[in-house]
Amino acid sequence: MKTALIINGFTFLCLTAALKKDREKTKKALKIAGKSSLRILPMVVIVILIIGIILGFIPKSEIAKIVGEKAGFKGILIVALLGAILHIPSIISFPLAASLLKSGASVTSVAVFITTLTMIGIVTLPIEIRELEIRELGKKIALLRNGLSFIIAIIIGLIMGAIL
Repeated sequence: MKTALIINGFTFLCLTAALKKDREKTKKALKIAGKSSLRILPMVVIVILIIGIILGFIPKSEIAKIVGEKAGFKGILIVALLGAILHIPSIISFPLAASLLKSGASVTSVAVFITTLTMIGIVTLPIEIRELEIRELGKKIALLRNGLSFIIAIIIGLIMGAIL
């Protein structure tokens, strides 16, 4: 709660400063942000509903068995693949991670899940190859980046699990 107040207070101060500096630019930026939020809102609601339904139907003992401490490296690979495949906004991944932790998932598994979710995009890879990297770096680099990111995500998760 305290962190949320600090973040929201800082945001309000920044917004106030922006309004004082250039009122029109700030209004334009707020309109763009509002439209973007409305555009992603349906996807956010759908993802939250799906996650809620899945967590509601899968018992905590099953989640702990699949991605808990005793699942070992197999559990880590499962969440790594899920994180790499799913296309979930980062803002939703953190509440999902908290739900997984409460349901018995290991810190390592959750760290790997969030890291692969944010670093790897199997769903968006065709767009990345076609639009972004093929012109500049090529298909090999896009695939290499995703492959290395997958390995690094697992290493990050293992380190987080060891530390925490």
